[in-house]
Amino acid sequence: MTDTHETYADRLLTFTLPQRHVRGRMVRLDGVLSTILSAHDYPTPIRDLLAEALVLAALSGGLLKDDGSQVTIQAQTDSGIVELLACDYRGGELRGYVQFDPERVAQLGADVSLETLFGKGFLAVTFDLATNDQRYQGIVPLEGNSITAAFENYFGQSEQVPTLIRVSVDTSTDQPVASGILLQHLADGEEGRERLHVRMDHPEWEHVAIIGDTIRPEELIDGTLSLEALLWRLFHEEEEIRVTPGPYLSRGCRCTTVHFENVLARFPSEERAAMRNDDGIIMVDCAFCSRLFPIQD
Repeated sequence: MTDTHETYADRLLTFTLPQRHVRGRMVRLDGVLSTILSAHDYPTPIRDLLAEALVLAALSGGLLKDDGSQVTIQAQTDSGIVELLACDYRGGELRGYVQFDPERVAQLGADVSLETLFGKGFLAVTFDLATNDQRYQGIVPLEGNSITAAFENYFGQSEQVPTLIRVSVDTSTDQPVASGILLQHLADGEEGRERLHVRMDHPEWEHVAIIGDTIRPEELIDGTLSLEALLWRLFHEEEEIRVTPGPYLSRGCRCTTVHFENVLARFPSEERAAMRNDDGIIMVDCAFCSRLFPIQD
């Protein structure tokens, strides 16, 4: 494996281990993460949660083969501290936000579990494919010690693809960083071929999963260590590692005045009238980027 242009941050890295029938994605977010988090004054537990979810969105988005396709992650509950977590990825663009109860978050201690934040919630993962305009959605309970664990369960239950995901987050500094690796076993063939005889206990997969699980959180977020170097640390004994740099990543909030005008046009006239302020303007607040859009109705 040789590459003179190594990947450090804000770019996806895609790879395969052909002899093991395994594909993988790696990503480290720093600049784009800072930009997304800066839109709101999130407390630490919410910053960490959103950073983790953005990594998951990037990793799963990296599985898409068409730039116009999109993956959306939503975690929701009726009575949890976090009411809604929403992230999506499309063509290298990431966005996300969290709706939560500030008073209840302020009462949390240092040890914040997934159940503490969400209670009995659910995770919905939606793939919108641009090539055939089809939508696939899977819904799984928010179970496990992290949203990453719940996301692994999604691939195992809804996609029936053996998957290992590891994510590390540090938002405690002025330069937050979050990073992750995704490994999947595509039994009986390479990408693009039909997956046959998928087994969670396949010897090839067990071998790769054991090695992948040795990655340390501090390695993932070490900005001096390229993703290629980290990948080589893990799998240098493999016969071949095929590496392809993926798209650069950016914040991709797609809010525009025209978009909101089209959305508001779907509301009855009496409802739009109730939305206007004293100047006759409808002020729309974009949850993703925290910008106000004055709409003259």
